[in-house]
Amino acid sequence: MADGFEGSLAALEERVRKLESGDVPLEDALKLFEEGVELARSCHEQLEAAEERVAALSRGTSGIEETPLPEPQD
Repeated sequence: MADGFEGSLAALEERVRKLESGDVPLEDALKLFEEGVELARSCHEQLEAAEERVAALSRGTSGIEETPLPEPQD
């Protein structure tokens, strides 16, 4: 699909704009929705991978050590 996180996010935003316009035939809307779900999944996976890299490379008191990121508050 799209290339990299920013590309995936831009593609997802474009599909959302098209769906929100209300001018899309049902079959096209379903296709856009399916693509949007896949793009959202891709963005989520890329964010999780980035979070793992940051946690693995954080500097601690005894050099570089894993410092898990805090869980987001809902």
